[in-house]
Amino acid sequence: MMTLRPNRATVASAAIVGLIAPGLSATAAPAAASTATTQAPLPAANPTSLAPKLSVTPVQAPAVRTAPAAEVTYRVVRGDSFWKIARKFSVDMNKLAAHNGLTLSSIIHPGQMLRIPSDTPAAQPAAPKRATATAAATHKVARGETLSGIAKKYSTSTSELVALNKLANANRIYVGQVLKIASSGQATPAKPAEKLVPDTFLGRTYPKAVVNAANKNKAILNSIEVPSRAQMQQIVRQTANQMGVDPSLALAVAFQESSFNHRSVSPANAIGTMQVIPSSGTWASQLVGRKLNLIDPHDNAVAGVAILRQLLRTAPNVDSAIAGYYQGLGSVKKNGMFEDTKVYVSRIKAHQAKFR
Repeated sequence: MMTLRPNRATVASAAIVGLIAPGLSATAAPAAASTATTQAPLPAANPTSLAPKLSVTPVQAPAVRTAPAAEVTYRVVRGDSFWKIARKFSVDMNKLAAHNGLTLSSIIHPGQMLRIPSDTPAAQPAAPKRATATAAATHKVARGETLSGIAKKYSTSTSELVALNKLANANRIYVGQVLKIASSGQATPAKPAEKLVPDTFLGRTYPKAVVNAANKNKAILNSIEVPSRAQMQQIVRQTANQMGVDPSLALAVAFQESSFNHRSVSPANAIGTMQVIPSSGTWASQLVGRKLNLIDPHDNAVAGVAILRQLLRTAPNVDSAIAGYYQGLGSVKKNGMFEDTKVYVSRIKAHQAKFR
């Protein structure tokens, strides 16, 4: 997780960068994510053939040709990414992008039609049925599940599950754990919204609006499927290679900021693997020429690497560029590196040696 120097208004979050473009706000609205839907493939044609009715000499009826199977296509919806679509159809995301003449750094838009590689089963996966809770219902936790996802499955709330199962931490459930599910007629009283992100860090208290936005983003990330740490590491490495940034540096920053945990959100509303705040995400969008969604794992990696690339281009040396990712390059140039910034730089360089 990112670190911040307490009691210094000029110290940025892990990705509050000093080169933020003029007019950008540090409390920009968080990116939103929405549920993807699928479009069923068109059925294959079923042509018939006509054989001659009468003939003096026998005539063989023409062979019936079988029409090729309809190609599976998918219409992109808001919140989609190559990662999510590839997982939905059980295909390699690199193959998915290449099949459509794209790369993983390409932006996809709602309404865009993507062709699914031909080795994909023709039938699209059926939407999971909503489970109905009963008085004695229980649920065994499976790999990759979250408490918020389980609550949605049973039409209940995360707070109800926490209270019913006496959970100390809503973010910590384990594979094989059996959870009790409240019956539909025994709903517990409504409770205040969960506080997934604290409002203080290293002695600094963040504005309520920023913390509220951070909690919303944390809830979104908890409710969707995200890459594993190993997969996220590969995404960062691939993005750095594509954008011309030393992969070992990008990986070192990602490891220091979040340990490749894409569900990380800080009290400053620094989001995802690269811990980028919304205003810095807007700046990164300007740098790459397209709107980035920090909730999306690929866009998050692109945002962080784009910021690193710009810092490397404008800072007097690599150490200053690294410091700029943490403290803000403007502050580094004006005040020099603060003591905690020096520690951050030394840690990044140590991590970098491991990723070379």
